[in-house]
Amino acid sequence: MKPSLLTFDIFGTVLDWRAGLGDRDFDRLVDVQGELEQGRFRPYAEIVAESLVRVRRIDVVSAARMGAEAGTWPLFPDSREALRRMQRTAKLAATTNSDRAHGEQVQAQLGFRFDAWICAEEVRAYKPDRRIWEAASRKLGKPFDRSWWHVSAYADYDLRTARELGLTCVFVRRPHSRPGPSDVTVPDLAALADLVEAS
Repeated sequence: MKPSLLTFDIFGTVLDWRAGLGDRDFDRLVDVQGELEQGRFRPYAEIVAESLVRVRRIDVVSAARMGAEAGTWPLFPDSREALRRMQRTAKLAATTNSDRAHGEQVQAQLGFRFDAWICAEEVRAYKPDRRIWEAASRKLGKPFDRSWWHVSAYADYDLRTARELGLTCVFVRRPHSRPGPSDVTVPDLAALADLVEAS
């Protein structure tokens, strides 16, 4: 089915957070962030900072700066042009475990804006909580159906919930992806843009 809406996980799917954080203890950093996201709500910048202090013993001032600047971590090389191509066919929205400020940073790097940026700071919840997708549905006036494609490199944070909601699940094989059941699997966003244009 041709997509009428594509929602994207950002960190690890559009933006290369491994390049931003570095390879050392990366998996442990991600796991600690996931644990912190299940506690009382805190902005993502604080969660990044605490994970860096805990795992890498970085000083709190440097860790806070890195958390605040997470949206400036590098895009994957294919992201900008592929997203531009897909935006000609369907609405694009971010559904992301991040803050509003990170959204401004990412979109500045892209050089254009998503149709919506639905983030944890706005919803006061972190994926895999379905409230992120419910907020996207309300904001975009889009019911859950198969013409809504959700795109992520993470089955655990994203695709499991998207599947439960009846969306078309697109898995992107990124360097740090966590695979699981999906309807479509692509090596990168350029390949997804080809598929969307052909649909």
